[in-house]
Amino acid sequence: MKTLILTSSGQFITANNVDDFLPKKIADCKIAYITTASKKVNDTGYVERHRQKMDELNFSYTEIDIAGKNEDELKKALDGHDIIMVEGGNTFYLLKAVRESGFENVIKGLIEKGVVYVGSSAGSYIACPSIIMATWSTRDFDRCGIIEYSAMNLVPFLIKAHYTPDMKEMLSEKTKDLQYQMRVLNDDQAILVRDGEVQLLGSGDEIVL
Repeated sequence: MKTLILTSSGQFITANNVDDFLPKKIADCKIAYITTASKKVNDTGYVERHRQKMDELNFSYTEIDIAGKNEDELKKALDGHDIIMVEGGNTFYLLKAVRESGFENVIKGLIEKGVVYVGSSAGSYIACPSIIMATWSTRDFDRCGIIEYSAMNLVPFLIKAHYTPDMKEMLSEKTKDLQYQMRVLNDDQAILVRDGEVQLLGSGDEIVL
């Protein structure tokens, strides 16, 4: 079964029971925690908080940076894990590392074998066909030379993370001519994709622009 859980914030996984969507209880899973996107942001406090919470919950995780690795190195590093959890941060830097390392080929093979992909913010964005939504941020991210935004295309829609009501007008305008459907998430929501079936997880109704 192909399973992806795409979140707005990594806190979703530690604050909600997701065992029903995993091959076994998350406490019994081996997690590859990909922190690459955090290497190009000024404030990494969110990563520290996520590590602390995972430690409190006794999650078994190994922190991995995909930048500078090749496909063979990634296959070796990710082998034996039940969950690949891709943290948020600088989406452009993360996409650059994905392209240069061959991560897309590796992760697609793992998902086919039943490994669960969990994305958070940037980690969710790169699972989409494009990261165009990362260009809408008010934060001044280093785009790392990325001028073409195609991503891994693990799901057939785009995601906008960290939604707050004040974004509605901007998003309504930005999404008018999009080629793909946009799914909007606040930090208490996630999208579950299992064998092509899509389900909203978390609190509140689906946000419709």
